[in-house]
Amino acid sequence: MAFLRSLYIHNSFFWYLAMLSACFVISFWVPLLYPVAWLLVYLLLALFFFDLYWLYSTKNGIKAHRNLPKKLSNSDENKLSIHLSSQFPFRTLVSIIDELPVQFQKRDFEHHTDLQKGEPYLFEYSLRPVERGGYVFGNLIVFASSPLRIIKRKFTFQKDQMVPVYPSIIQMQQYDFLATSNRLTEFGLKKIRKIGHTQEFEQIKEYIKGDDVRTINWKATAKRNQLMVNQYQDERSQPIYSVIDTGRVMKMPFRGLSLLDYAINSALAFSNVALKRNDKTGLLTFSKTIETFVHAVQKITHLNTIMESLYNVATDYSDSDFGLLYAHVKRKVNQRSLLLLYTNFEHISGLKRQLPYILAMAKKHVLVVIFFENTELESLIAEDAENLQAIYHKTIAEKFSLEKRLMQKELQKYGIQTILTKPEELTVNTINKYLEIKARGII
Repeated sequence: MAFLRSLYIHNSFFWYLAMLSACFVISFWVPLLYPVAWLLVYLLLALFFFDLYWLYSTKNGIKAHRNLPKKLSNSDENKLSIHLSSQFPFRTLVSIIDELPVQFQKRDFEHHTDLQKGEPYLFEYSLRPVERGGYVFGNLIVFASSPLRIIKRKFTFQKDQMVPVYPSIIQMQQYDFLATSNRLTEFGLKKIRKIGHTQEFEQIKEYIKGDDVRTINWKATAKRNQLMVNQYQDERSQPIYSVIDTGRVMKMPFRGLSLLDYAINSALAFSNVALKRNDKTGLLTFSKTIETFVHAVQKITHLNTIMESLYNVATDYSDSDFGLLYAHVKRKVNQRSLLLLYTNFEHISGLKRQLPYILAMAKKHVLVVIFFENTELESLIAEDAENLQAIYHKTIAEKFSLEKRLMQKELQKYGIQTILTKPEELTVNTINKYLEIKARGII
């Protein structure tokens, strides 16, 4: 039974049958060709059994292995590879079929190549997941055929491999490298001019050319009989929380990814940068209940805790309770902190309903409200209106776009920091705002 399940007819075999049928048809008019037609039948049968022996005489003719990472990165192109080698004593024609997870809805994955005996072959491809969770890869199937192309032998490898898709690890690593090498401007991050000194004193050192003369410590200079200056550093160990609204307003999709997933990817990348700059980072997610609360901690290993928490974040399509959020922050976050609130408002009336709670949180903490531009509206506004219906649609789109800017002005009127951003620019703008707040000593 296993033998029959692995045996398939090659497409070329049907061309052979078609030619034989043509010979028999012609032999009705040319009787001399009738023996030739039967000779071709016997020849085809002989080739069939020879090809069968050729393919099945080698027990493990094909070896294949799918190389998967331990975690896939959401919204990024993830590199995967398949390693093959042939033990057949002839040039083998192979077709590779990888049964991809159901989330990709891709049923035509197939790759063709030739293999020489003992020669390794590497096939690479990429996948872009757009939702978090477990992804199950089915069978890795390889069909092998000889140069005769009469039959194919099926090989099956690595059934049901599960790989979790986490928030964008690739994006986090990119910003991690740029933050540690002071090359953040390469990703559009602004260089913020520092205003004055922070209050965290580091040490007294000898003056060297280029030091700010305003930092000269005259008492230490008198004692050492040489110029000494105070050295300051950025204030560290400041608590910073990524507060993510998981309500129905965050389920809106842009380019295959929900606003919630954009916020999750940004929170992970931002938390990593903040930890590298020796600040404490924490996490809070909420909708009609408080779903996740991770206390702000400075340890770099704390990033794994944040990543695991973000992996399990989901929306329940309910209206978010900002009153509950305010009560929880008041009870659990006692130290003055930087709160990055990822949410979204489509109408100014929605903002005004939550404004009392937002103002209450901003009294004790530095609050940054982050919400999103509707990029679909922006593209509609940019189009030329050629008829009455198009003019109507464009006018409505401009009204909604104006409301977004009015909401930003309304929050700024009360001294609340805001970020109105396109979804794809969320991480850059969030880190920019963090660097700006740190440079100005607001927290």
